[in-house]
Amino acid sequence: MKILAPDRASRLRGPGRRAFTALAAAAALALAACSGPGGSPPSPSVSATAPPVLTTPASASQTLTETGSSLMAPLFALWAPAYHSQFSQVTLETASSSSGVGISSAATGTADIGASDAYLSSASMTKYQTLANIPLAVAALMVVYKVPGLSASTHLKLDGTVLAKIFSGQITKWDDRAITAINPGVPLPGTAIVLIHRADSSGSTFLFTSYLNAQDPADWSSSLIGTTVAWPQQPGEIAANGTGAILANLKTTPGAISYAGVSYLSQVTAANLGEAAVGNSSGRYVLPTAAAVDAAVASFTNTPAGEAISLINGSGALAYPIINYEYAIVNTAQPSAAKARDLQAFLYWAITSGVSQLSSVNFQPLPSSTVTLSKAQIGTIHG
Repeated sequence: MKILAPDRASRLRGPGRRAFTALAAAAALALAACSGPGGSPPSPSVSATAPPVLTTPASASQTLTETGSSLMAPLFALWAPAYHSQFSQVTLETASSSSGVGISSAATGTADIGASDAYLSSASMTKYQTLANIPLAVAALMVVYKVPGLSASTHLKLDGTVLAKIFSGQITKWDDRAITAINPGVPLPGTAIVLIHRADSSGSTFLFTSYLNAQDPADWSSSLIGTTVAWPQQPGEIAANGTGAILANLKTTPGAISYAGVSYLSQVTAANLGEAAVGNSSGRYVLPTAAAVDAAVASFTNTPAGEAISLINGSGALAYPIINYEYAIVNTAQPSAAKARDLQAFLYWAITSGVSQLSSVNFQPLPSSTVTLSKAQIGTIHG
């Protein structure tokens, strides 16, 4: 198995830049016990009488730091200058790393905001009792591939069963009967399938493996759900750190398949890579369009007060099956009232004014009921 160097191409440029490479080891501990679909950890209750959110930052100059999810990185790259333009006294420094690093950074105070595609595990919530996971937006995960001779405009149909068999090594060539049966008339070659997956502690891995288990628990057990998993060893497989490295290897590896956040759709298109129409719980194959993501969100009506919930494999007939809340992991106990106010103000802005940036990275706004829950959690941040 080839392990690639950390993803430098996806590092962001904002009002400032900071690297958080020293936290990679701590990330695995912070996310070791992420639950799968239906196994969301118990959420701390949020009082209906939570303090009102402070919607404007303090007047003194302040720098807020963020690191984490590479799926969220393109969004924070837009948010940082937009927020600074409105509130010039606040600078938001961003760095793309991984969801695991985001959570551990927020837990240890190395960053003010940890961006994560995965909600906090029960173990993390027990260990770090002042951490909150606050949804800021809704995103989707794509299945992407490079199949020789296949036009990028041909969206292969792939469901959880076929993908589980591919990533477990039971399907090894693109012209396998299981793939051709659901793609009649598509000229698939006998090219060997090359698996590319994340090596770092990744929320995208958590989402992808949750989907495989939800649709095919026989071929993908719950023990293989997580931000880091013991991937079944396959000939020629590539493990990469960060979404940038995933896409770079897809571009140069005929027969490759992997997964990436929908915020990288423009890069996928520019590289002439294929994007799968993914099988949902109703047996339909859909792309992660705005309508399909909204349909999936609408099938979940029980988001708890602490907002830790899996949105995998929703029940809507037209729902895209691999979606999630994109979380800001924040310590609600801040070192000062000024820092608490600035965090409250930015997070409030992100779920209100900041929604104007979401379409640029193919994200969707939170449902109004989730916005209410996020505001309640934001109001608990104190100093």
